[in-house]
Amino acid sequence: MSVRTALILVGCTLITLIASLVSGAAGYLARRDQATYPQALTRAAITFAATLTLAAALTTALEAISA
Repeated sequence: MSVRTALILVGCTLITLIASLVSGAAGYLARRDQATYPQALTRAAITFAATLTLAAALTTALEAISA
């Protein structure tokens, strides 16, 4: 395995971990704000998807700049 491949795998793992932590925090804060469990789960899922989308957009932009 090349160094580039290893760095990509580490980056993907890190982004997924950060997205999970952010979505967990969003769900917790939603519950603290008196949201029902389905509403809190929906907010957490939307936050997870938004975090991954933002990471993909940033990665694409950085790749375009460096190319």
